[in-house]
Amino acid sequence: MKTRELIAGLLQGDPRALAKLISLIEDREPGFSSIIDEIYPHTGRAYRIGITGPPGAGKSTLVDKLVPFFRKEGREVGILACDPTSPFSGGALLGDRVRMQGLSSDGGVFIRSLATRGSLGGLSEVAYEVSLLLEAAGYDLIFFETIGVGQVEVDIIEAADTVVVVVVPQSGDAIQALKAGLMEIADVFVVNKADQEGAEFAVQSLQLALRPEESSSAWIPPIVKTVATGGEGVDRLKEALNRHRGLLGGEGLRQRHLSRLQRFIQRVVEEQLKRELWDEHGQEMLARQVERILRGESGPYQIAEEIRQKLK
Repeated sequence: MKTRELIAGLLQGDPRALAKLISLIEDREPGFSSIIDEIYPHTGRAYRIGITGPPGAGKSTLVDKLVPFFRKEGREVGILACDPTSPFSGGALLGDRVRMQGLSSDGGVFIRSLATRGSLGGLSEVAYEVSLLLEAAGYDLIFFETIGVGQVEVDIIEAADTVVVVVVPQSGDAIQALKAGLMEIADVFVVNKADQEGAEFAVQSLQLALRPEESSSAWIPPIVKTVATGGEGVDRLKEALNRHRGLLGGEGLRQRHLSRLQRFIQRVVEEQLKRELWDEHGQEMLARQVERILRGESGPYQIAEEIRQKLK
């Protein structure tokens, strides 16, 4: 099927066309950028929720139990679950998708696993572009679930309107370690597996780390206790998400949308310049300059400055 036919199918909500276009974007097939340009006018309406936290915190199970609350409101939901990359195929290992089997039969939910492919930020580098495809296909609520590798997952804040950080009771001692990364990006905290010993200590540790009395922010991240496997507390998480979206309002969501678009264009320009600079000719030029360093004729910073000046 031709790309134009796939785009027409996407705009009509065809999940098969959506899946094929996502593959074209992920694989960076020739002409993939024109797909984004063509569908972009049909985007801008979705609300994005990011779910992040340490491995084993129950993020996938939480999403599996949370989505039905939104489906009851008639929302069309897209889920982008970032999984580790297969060393053989380069694709996602599909772990999160397997754990969300409860949603697989719902025609109003689209789940896609994205391979991180070496990204250290917890999200696949193409997650934003794929989310645009979901928007154009009519999905008005998009979940991002990160791979779960720790502090480096802070790029979720650039993708989502509301960020949920999930921890478990056993992570009470790790709150200080999280503080340098995930603590600062959370709009909502979830202490999952709250039926286990140490849940109250985890809540207290979060409260101590947050220190709401010292904050001048209009929003203090609420701490919600859940037992995702049994669906306990998920309704309270839904309420917390609604409150945060209400706080953002239309203008707040618009500003986040504009910031995302600006960062995306900046990244595209940087990637294109990098490819152009370090093409075959650029690599040959660099090799010659490195020889000058080895002969003691120059230094690395001096060479870098000379290259930069040539780009002007």
